Amino acid sequence: MHFLPFTFTCQGRKKSFQRPVIMGILNVTPDSFYDGGRHTTPDAILAHARQLLDDGADIIDIGVVSSRPGAILLSPDEEAVRLVPVVTLLRRELPAGTLLSVDTCYSLPASKAVEAGADMVNDISGGQLDPQMFPTIASLQVPYVLMHMRGTPATMQLPANTQYGNIVEDLADYFTAKLSLLEHQGVREVFLDPGFGFAKTLEQNHHLLHHLHQLVQLFPQHPFLIALSNKSMITRRLPSLATAAAFPEVPASEWGTLVLNTVALQAGASILRVHSPRPACIAVDLLFDN
Repeated sequence: MHFLPFTFTCQGRKKSFQRPVIMGILNVTPDSFYDGGRHTTPDAILAHARQLLDDGADIIDIGVVSSRPGAILLSPDEEAVRLVPVVTLLRRELPAGTLLSVDTCYSLPASKAVEAGADMVNDISGGQLDPQMFPTIASLQVPYVLMHMRGTPATMQLPANTQYGNIVEDLADYFTAKLSLLEHQGVREVFLDPGFGFAKTLEQNHHLLHHLHQLVQLFPQHPFLIALSNKSMITRRLPSLATAAAFPEVPASEWGTLVLNTVALQAGASILRVHSPRPACIAVDLLFDN
């Protein structure tokens, strides 16, 4: 399968990737939808980060605030107080060169996390919740993940935020406008995330996935990051399955994640953001092993 290699700059060093990248999710919060409360002490945080790397993650994405539907965000100051010690711990304890991303929609924690050693910023709001985010990213000169969302996690699933004409065209317009603003600010290294599960119905999520190739083709200079891992667009489609009885140690949502990540790779995804890197690595190995 064809893959378009890409390069980005982290902390002054170039990183080149010849096949899709795996981003492992490190949730340091008591209320994330999938693994909230599991990784809240320094020992647990570090152990999970090391496990993500051992399982094949190329990047660790650190989040200290849940963005599940209905969640209430922390203030920027509170988020920075949570986030910076985690980045400092991982930068000190993990192997040199480990790529660290921070999942935040505010410029203050983003800036402080980069100062502490983070390499890139993953913004679920696409700059909409903090007008200083784009100028801050330009000043920091770090790669930036631009996601599509309407409203906030608390309001994104309200009917007013899930109304689209043509969802693929609407997202294309959104990315075009945002990329123009970022380019004007001087931000060059931008990844695009369609925001599965954010301000989209179950049907819209699946329609968007099956037309993802159209978006990818419209923005060939910007690698797509796809975050499908264990989301409700999987669990709401799965009955309480035979799979759960046959493989009780593996959540049914992980099987669904593997399937949909494979679809995303075939559509041109460059980065898979996942809770469990190993299945995603298997998909990449099978599809891109030369």
